[in-house]
Amino acid sequence: MMKKDSMDFTTGSIFQKLIGFMMPILGALILQTMYGAVDILVVGWFGSEESISAVSTGSSMINMIVFVLNGLAMGVTVLMGRYIGEHNEKRLGRVIGGAIVSFLMIAAVLTVAILCFAPGLAGMMQAPQAAMEKTITYIRICGGGIVFIIGYNLVSSIFRGIGNSKLPLLFVGIACLINVFADLLFVAVLRWDVAGAASATVMAQAFSLLMSLVVTRKISLPFHLSRADLCLSGEVKKFLMLGLPIAFQELLTQFSFMCLLAFVNGMGSTEAIRLASSSGYGIANKIVAIVMLVPSALMQSMSSFIAQNVGAGKERRAQKAMGYGMVIGGGIGIAMTAAAFFGGQLLASIFTNQVLFQVKAAEYLQGFSLEAIVTSILFSFIGYYNGHNKTFFVMFQGMAQSFLVRLPMAYVMSVRMPDSLVYIGAAAPTATVFGILINLIYFLSFSRKELERTGEQKIEP
Repeated sequence: MMKKDSMDFTTGSIFQKLIGFMMPILGALILQTMYGAVDILVVGWFGSEESISAVSTGSSMINMIVFVLNGLAMGVTVLMGRYIGEHNEKRLGRVIGGAIVSFLMIAAVLTVAILCFAPGLAGMMQAPQAAMEKTITYIRICGGGIVFIIGYNLVSSIFRGIGNSKLPLLFVGIACLINVFADLLFVAVLRWDVAGAASATVMAQAFSLLMSLVVTRKISLPFHLSRADLCLSGEVKKFLMLGLPIAFQELLTQFSFMCLLAFVNGMGSTEAIRLASSSGYGIANKIVAIVMLVPSALMQSMSSFIAQNVGAGKERRAQKAMGYGMVIGGGIGIAMTAAAFFGGQLLASIFTNQVLFQVKAAEYLQGFSLEAIVTSILFSFIGYYNGHNKTFFVMFQGMAQSFLVRLPMAYVMSVRMPDSLVYIGAAAPTATVFGILINLIYFLSFSRKELERTGEQKIEP
């Protein structure tokens, strides 16, 4: 039974409620990161050399799809938060029912598309020739189980929308444990290599989704879902209008990182260096995922937190919450930056004993390291704008970062310095700083208008 006050972000201590909501989200992200890192870790120790590259490239493609759909699900989260802030809980069932039908339709289309076009997707990613077949295998197996991956992430978004971040933590914890044991069984014992890693991922997500549905039926929730709600109602258009710009921004962001992977896969004066660069980049990205945990948790929690306060007409409180997010994330980011810059090779050694792979991962992390600090600032801005339904602006600033800074810089560096990943890594924080400037300029005008709209004259204590 959930306490109603724990889901109400419009009253009480901002810091305590933001931290209380954010920490389970952070815990879930930590487990999700471990979930993904285990695949690389196990195939790195028990698979062949090309297996790391195959899992890295294949998981990048699957992750792109998942991140895009999570962006779409953010529209569900924000719309639910707005209705709760307005005390309009009766409309929640229609939102959830429409989301279930919409995402099932999307999952069906994606399953067919991935199974049919896996070779083309692997080729588009410029997977090294030695790892091509294994990359195709990984993509196809994960594509066959994409409905479970999408289902789990949708359920988690729904619970975050009502202010409950603890149950998603439970669900991903179950998935993580199953994935670890399945990876060890399929890869280390049965020697299924890449196919084992992909099978473990799908099986873990399927069990987690099943458990989430069972738990949902056993607890009291602030909404009622009937069969009549399972339709493409008018609420679908509303959350799509909110979620599509976020999803499109995620698509462009992930596409830009896929382009980076394609650049990296083509780098190196010899085939050995190309394989090392591809594998090192894959290892580095698992470490990057850890570095990015706090900013990601901030953005997810900020969107729900601010949506409720906007619905309640408390703009000052929303702005103050964004400031707290920047301070919390930036402070933790300093330690993350130091670890990535100075300890990159040591961290990479956890995933592989290939020294050249470790060196390449460390190169990328040195260039990337500042991202831990600046992304906390950027993602706090993005959570603020998501909560205000300004998702088209979020999409615009994401496009500007990717296509005006990150990709051009990465491409030039891949050509001019083909045997080093340092400057490829530096493209990310450079683009983020550019994004912060765009967000700050817009905030100076937007925030003033919002305060005038709500008529607030003083900062809430």
